[in-house]
Amino acid sequence: MALSSHVGLVADTPSSRALNEFDYDQVRLTGGPFKRHYDRIHASYVALDNDRLLKVYRQRAGLAAPGADMGGWYDANGFVPGHSLGQYISGLARIGSTTGDPSCHTKVAELVEGFAATLGPDDRIFAGPNAEKVWPCYILDKHLAGLMDAAALSNVASARELLPRVYRGALPYIPDQGRDRVGKKDPPYDETYVLPESLFDAFAMTHDNAMRERAIRYLLDREFFDPLARGQDVLPGRHAYSHAIALSSAGKAHLVLRDEKYLEAMRGAWNLLTQTQQYATGGWGPNETFIEPHKGQLYASLQSTPDHFETPCGSYAAAKLARYLLCATGDAEYGDGLERVLYNTLLAAKEPDSDGDYPYYSTYSPRARKVYYSQKWPCCSGTLVQGVADYVKHIYFHAPGELRVNLYAPSTVQWQHGKTQVQLAQQTRYPLEESVVLHVETSEPTAFTLGLRIPRWLTQPATVRVNGARAYPQQKQGWAMVRKVWKSGDTVQLDLPQRLYTEAIDDLHPETVAVMRGPLVYVELNPRSLRLPLVPLDSLKSLPGASDIYNAEDAEGDRIFAPLYFVRQESYTTYFQKS
Repeated sequence: MALSSHVGLVADTPSSRALNEFDYDQVRLTGGPFKRHYDRIHASYVALDNDRLLKVYRQRAGLAAPGADMGGWYDANGFVPGHSLGQYISGLARIGSTTGDPSCHTKVAELVEGFAATLGPDDRIFAGPNAEKVWPCYILDKHLAGLMDAAALSNVASARELLPRVYRGALPYIPDQGRDRVGKKDPPYDETYVLPESLFDAFAMTHDNAMRERAIRYLLDREFFDPLARGQDVLPGRHAYSHAIALSSAGKAHLVLRDEKYLEAMRGAWNLLTQTQQYATGGWGPNETFIEPHKGQLYASLQSTPDHFETPCGSYAAAKLARYLLCATGDAEYGDGLERVLYNTLLAAKEPDSDGDYPYYSTYSPRARKVYYSQKWPCCSGTLVQGVADYVKHIYFHAPGELRVNLYAPSTVQWQHGKTQVQLAQQTRYPLEESVVLHVETSEPTAFTLGLRIPRWLTQPATVRVNGARAYPQQKQGWAMVRKVWKSGDTVQLDLPQRLYTEAIDDLHPETVAVMRGPLVYVELNPRSLRLPLVPLDSLKSLPGASDIYNAEDAEGDRIFAPLYFVRQESYTTYFQKS
């Protein structure tokens, strides 16, 4: 249930954004948990069988259709046949651009060619009647996302040419105006508001004004963006993921239409999400529905459902919203929220198997386990690869004369500063450890400002050292700004002191808390019972040789706490009662 992010496709002046993203091919992950996750997802999706992915499209077109049935949602008799093909193409194109892996680009080209061969003279873009009847706008968005990334990132020229055909093929099935979706199952079930972002970008590629006009008509101004911009809370009762991802359309509309209303709507929604809807992980939407705040509904959800956050889809929506806001405002607050979501939801999701079993929900109830969704190839299989491919988009940003470091993860970025080539490389075990070291290489000495995000959860001051000497940077919107003439061999060390602390689940239940350290949620592994009280935080000690795992002893023995993203097969408890 997600769409692609193509911020760079729509022309906008540099002054329209405080910060700018780097392209996929400018950033590389070099180690750490994000890199390990990225590599496993990379391998998993490259290994998907093309014949299986194209089978439902070939069957519908009456072509030879070799390969085993996909099953689950994707199958000819499934919920929405072929629903995620465009997202798989999109994710593979992004990974190929970042890594330079030719197998990604080859697979993207083969899937685009195979899909094009099934369209026929009527441009039948759907793999089965359910897609035409249930999710035509949703499927159109995925096709556009995949084709645009195939063209821009994998240099598949035919993908650009297919965009008008795919759009025309959807017209008999999609509404003329955008329609809201109230709840998880309430009609209309289709999601028209995921489309404006992709339609604006498709217009930038094709210059087909009909796409731009429909993008504007699909913006949920009256129902959603206008009241959010006025400060109204219109989230309760609405389908959580759908309305969160609609905010990416607001982000694109802000860039294209130059209307500040959309920025105010995003800001308002962010404040509501983080202050009234959010679990400690950064997830939201139990049973895929925004709750009514100040009534203890997040607390009640711990007992009423195991379906607390629609994880790959929801984390993709949250990350994109944070990135739009970060670029629009330059405020590090949005980087803090982005960091929390990535570590505790997307990185913490159960990894897929090789035959369509995928994560869907995160569960924060006592003694939970990470499980697969009940049907193969759900919507989250599409957003998973797009979201992981976007890890590289969240780390670094730039502005005229400035390079910003938003996430602390082993990685490199290549930046052209005027005529000077700059490379910045990170070494760190953050957030498991407190120190980050940055190495600068330049083609010639050059002056610019290096901005380091200083998280708001710090209770002790961060320290910055440049070439070993203590520095006292200027503070700007949550960033430490270090300006100097940089030359090859310069180093910067950032120390971010961390401690264990607790965060209440909601305002009516301050004694029900999650354990946090920096941006990480720490859970108890294999808890002995459903309702153990929380041990005093000062009794938790790191294990010898495993500084990232804590234990404490109570009357019945050891209790082990570890970051949520460490959990594999263990049971775990996320929330505790203060004793």
